[in-house]
Amino acid sequence: MTQSPTSQHEERLLHLIAYTILASVAIIALRHMLQEGVRWEIPALLLAAFGVLMARIPPAGAPPTRAYLYLGTQTALVTTLMILSSEPTLFPTLHFILSAQAMILLPNKRGWLWIGLFALLTGLILSGGGPETLVSALLYAAGYFFFGVFAHALARANLARQESQQLLAELRKAHTQLQEYAAQVEELAVAEERNRLAREMHDTLGHRLTVAAVQLEGAQRLIPQDPERATAMVATGREQLRDTLADLRQTVATLRIPLEADLQLRKSLRQLASSFEKATGIEVHLVSPDEMPPLPRAQRLALYRAAQEALTNVQRHAQAEQAWLTLMPQKDQIVLVVSDNGVGFPAGPAAETNFGLRGLQERVLQLGGELILETRAGGGAQLRLSLPLAEAPAGE
Repeated sequence: MTQSPTSQHEERLLHLIAYTILASVAIIALRHMLQEGVRWEIPALLLAAFGVLMARIPPAGAPPTRAYLYLGTQTALVTTLMILSSEPTLFPTLHFILSAQAMILLPNKRGWLWIGLFALLTGLILSGGGPETLVSALLYAAGYFFFGVFAHALARANLARQESQQLLAELRKAHTQLQEYAAQVEELAVAEERNRLAREMHDTLGHRLTVAAVQLEGAQRLIPQDPERATAMVATGREQLRDTLADLRQTVATLRIPLEADLQLRKSLRQLASSFEKATGIEVHLVSPDEMPPLPRAQRLALYRAAQEALTNVQRHAQAEQAWLTLMPQKDQIVLVVSDNGVGFPAGPAAETNFGLRGLQERVLQLGGELILETRAGGGAQLRLSLPLAEAPAGE
């Protein structure tokens, strides 16, 4: 694995250490040559070339060929200096610099191979100087590996820091995304709750207010001819308005659904049919099985609201004399059919834009069911709702 690039601060520090070592070696070596009276020009040029090349070291992450060319050239300069010098134990110090650079520029194994090459060259050149120079070669080799370990640890620490910074950036990005998702979920929850309340208000208040309005309109027409019947219709309308007010108070106070969990579906449908028949004069034929499969409350509520909405539309639009309300289990689903013998569906998109039907469609889709509006055989309209049966205690 290639080492990660060092930070600017670390890079400046390494350059400072490298040039300090180079300057120290150059001063000591040139001073020794002047004292010995030997030619110093070639070593000085080689040291200067070494320093110039250090200023143009390939950046970490550069192609390996650039690192090989750099290290090979610098190694050749140091080897030449060691061979030409009468005091070869001084110039191997420059390999300390190259050892650290090799570990930064190259993958770990290749870096260690270069350090091994530095130790081998130093040992070969110094081996002819006797035991003392051989000990120096061993000390230099140990120094090369020490600088290599230091540079390797520095690169590992820098890599860990970069990974931590990257992880922190990813965590911040994920945190921002989670905040955005939470805001979206909150908006969706608010919208869903608004739709639910809109459906409940329409299904309860809308139904009863419609019945009350029809009763009052009928009473108004019957006052001159049949005051007694008009009075009865006004009483029915008043009763509907009282129930509507009670539902409104309950909805505003607790936002609870008016159909309680322990209210049996067949009983509630019978009450709905009886109340509708009494209020409108439209005869309702109710058919339901003697035994109901277990249904969760959400499904029972959807079936009840569907029957309520369908009867309300019969009263508003059908001009019907009779209505049929049929509830029956079929294989793995429960089916509700509400039909009438009225004028059928009006031409145009009125049925599609009806808010109650749209809300009912949303409720049915949430439960995995299907809602179909169709023409009844023999005339009139028909609503068919089917819901998948689910295992749940129903209290039926």
